[in-house]
Amino acid sequence: MSHPTPLMPDQQRQLFGHPIGLYILFLTEMWERFSFYGMKALLIFYLVKYHLFSDEAGNIIVGSYAALVYAMPVIGGYLADKYLGFRKAVVFGGIMLVLGHLGMAFEGNAATETAQGIIRDDFAIQVFFLSMSFIVVGVGFLKANISSIVGELYQQGDKRRDSGFTIFYMGINLGSALATIICSWLGETYGWSYGFGAAGIGMLLGLVTFIYGSKYFYGKAEPHDTPLLQEKVMNVISREWLIYLLSVLSVLVVWQIIQRHEWVEGLLMTASAGALVFILWFLIKSEKVVRDRLIALTILIIFSVVFWALFEQAYTSMNLFAERSLDRHFMGWEIPAGSFLSLNAIFIILFAPVFAWVWVALDKRNLNPNAAAKFGMGILLVSLGFGVLVVGGASAVAGKVAMIWLVLAYLLHTWGELCLSPVGLSSVTKLSPASIVGFMMGVWFLATAGAEYVAALLANLASIDTSGGKVTDVALATQSYINLFYKLFETGGIIGVVLLLASPFIKKLMHGVE
Repeated sequence: MSHPTPLMPDQQRQLFGHPIGLYILFLTEMWERFSFYGMKALLIFYLVKYHLFSDEAGNIIVGSYAALVYAMPVIGGYLADKYLGFRKAVVFGGIMLVLGHLGMAFEGNAATETAQGIIRDDFAIQVFFLSMSFIVVGVGFLKANISSIVGELYQQGDKRRDSGFTIFYMGINLGSALATIICSWLGETYGWSYGFGAAGIGMLLGLVTFIYGSKYFYGKAEPHDTPLLQEKVMNVISREWLIYLLSVLSVLVVWQIIQRHEWVEGLLMTASAGALVFILWFLIKSEKVVRDRLIALTILIIFSVVFWALFEQAYTSMNLFAERSLDRHFMGWEIPAGSFLSLNAIFIILFAPVFAWVWVALDKRNLNPNAAAKFGMGILLVSLGFGVLVVGGASAVAGKVAMIWLVLAYLLHTWGELCLSPVGLSSVTKLSPASIVGFMMGVWFLATAGAEYVAALLANLASIDTSGGKVTDVALATQSYINLFYKLFETGGIIGVVLLLASPFIKKLMHGVE
């Protein structure tokens, strides 16, 4: 299949002031995130309510899965940079994701609690872990590389880049909003297979959208060295198909790893150390401006771990808090706990255009905060979100907290995310040396992976004993969650202030790239 010769930005078709390819990526990511967040919204409840895992075991499974999901883009980004190109990597990842999400629709038999202990459907649980492994490998090829294509659509120094990433980020959250409402409702009302199955259909739509719209990338996402990719390895199989084959086989490895959290922890530490060694090696052989910018980016990535470790409580401790400690009754209807996750995405859809406009308006007046300052603001806002929950917990009635406090917490967390996440993705494409953009995007997600695992460990500080998947003492459970939220409020506040104070020094390392 032939692809067009890359065009300059002014030759590309535009829509609302941005390359039309941005909107193809917007729709692709919307459906991919529909599948991902739809499944993730159900995950902790499926584990603790259907298979009767303890809170601690459920949190660790969610954390291990999420950590692997965000760690794999390091490998997927490298393979795309070196061999496949971004388009081929995204298509292969999409196929793996469709298979994984459809596998999640097999729920098996519910666990039962007896005098001898809990009896679970082991076959269904193994299918569940295998399906998650397909998703892990698929995201590894798709996630970092689709974000990298966004960066490829803009020239270095293009002022539209941050705005473009914010629009792209709205696609992520439109998918998330739809998923957390639809999949949560289907899963809780009609059965887990309906919720997980809907997520699989969403991923299929995303894959079809990407394949159809890839012509609008104008060759910018193709392999750098096609002859190398088609070269036969040991005169048997092309390098491209060898990558695909080994990747499929790696699903079996991930299948075993995802069930052993100590392996996940060891892999994260090893991968992080390896990434840092590579960055140090690259720094040593680079000239000063490139070196300083890469140092600045590395600092931002390290601080992003703090933000995501706090923010990702949404899918563990905050989700269980909504289920057990929140008064969810509204006009005679009990809102499904997982539906509250949609607040984050809805607020992003509402406020992303506002933030994009604010950054541009401030930039025209030379008042736009630098990336490090925005990161500090993001950490402070997520910290304040937990502070709001602490205040709400103080007014709990019979252990139940009013919904407004969780709504306000998600609002503050969303504002923090808009300060940090789109800016972080944009910073990776601006501060990374051109030869390792995909790798550094992978490192960004590797940091998120570490944060996901740390988030699970933090959530376990509020683990509650249950019987048949339900808490026996609501007031005690609520107090346990509030104690955790207070610790997160304190920690985030201190680290956010430190980063704000350090931001002028980090800005100097960027050498005017903003």
